[in-house]
Amino acid sequence: MAAVVSVLASASAGSAALAGPVNPAPAPSVTFNGEVHATVYRGSTIYVGGDFTSVTSNGKSVKRAGLAAVDARTGALLPWAPVADGRITALAADGSGIYLAGSFHKINGVSRDNLAKVDADGVLHSGFKHAISGTPYALAVGHDRLYVGGSITSVNGQERARAAAFDSSTGALDPNWRPHVNDIVRALLVSSDRVYLAGRFNAVNYLKGTGKIAAVDPARGDVDLGFWSHVTAMVHDLALSGGTLYAGIDGAGGRATAMDLAGNAKWTITTDGDVQAVAVLDGIVYLGGHFDNVCKSANVGVKGVCLDGSNRRVKLAAVTLGGELLPWTANGNGSVGVNTLSTNPELGQLVAGGAYTAINGSAQRRFALFNLVNRPGFIDTGW
Repeated sequence: MAAVVSVLASASAGSAALAGPVNPAPAPSVTFNGEVHATVYRGSTIYVGGDFTSVTSNGKSVKRAGLAAVDARTGALLPWAPVADGRITALAADGSGIYLAGSFHKINGVSRDNLAKVDADGVLHSGFKHAISGTPYALAVGHDRLYVGGSITSVNGQERARAAAFDSSTGALDPNWRPHVNDIVRALLVSSDRVYLAGRFNAVNYLKGTGKIAAVDPARGDVDLGFWSHVTAMVHDLALSGGTLYAGIDGAGGRATAMDLAGNAKWTITTDGDVQAVAVLDGIVYLGGHFDNVCKSANVGVKGVCLDGSNRRVKLAAVTLGGELLPWTANGNGSVGVNTLSTNPELGQLVAGGAYTAINGSAQRRFALFNLVNRPGFIDTGW
């Protein structure tokens, strides 16, 4: 899963609040014939990656090989169409282009080993041509670097323990940023002074108290001793908003946890399936995953069954910044559910990608745009 930072100002910070949560009825958009694993905004364009081979746009099937771009304002398919010969697992973007990671060997017919960069015209960047042992699952860009996490064990024959960094401009491997992570990294998040790692690992740089989530220095990868993890199950995704870190977690059922920047928990929501994606928009925390219910307590049984009652929320849920479940209902379907959530605060929009084929009983294959009702520059009918 890809984790993209959106540091949002709260309504109390002086900006006028938009209406929230988002409209649970998806806006008109394209849909996909295969699973969506990653989404990222770059301006008003949403870049999409996954296992798909075609996109349905205006009732017509259009070929797209694991990568596509969508106009966030209209939901229309855009011409951007790089060709990947394998799965795209993560995306990141900055002003210079779009970064791709996954289990592929070629982009646009040119050799690239699980990592590449393309521009807004779909042209392949000459850098980021590396021999990577293992699969990247997470990307994050910041501090003039592209950070990569996954099951990586080496880059160009140089040892890297599940994480590596590259110069975001040239693509050169960073010789200094090399934290030692003892198991898979599933999510990355960059802040002004930290890089957060999350996943299945039990320790970073062999230090106790750094399991599942850790904060490291952006330049050298040294553990930031101001953050200590209290999470005990694998973490799928991270989001940061207003000085609070949010994590989507698996385990017996699933969890979503809010914590301060020292790692201390503020609240935890329990579900009957993994929380695979988390995002914040306009003071609302959105959760995506393969859960069918949000539990009324942390007391769960076999396969995460809620033992003290539950509220039906299928694959998607919304909670307040204080951890209270909202009545917002945009129920998905299937088993895998939602893999990725991304937000665009300027557009007042949430995008959900995954393996579902319906939202609230209406056909919506693997991609959905949810808009705030009072969006700047948009006209909405309300709900």
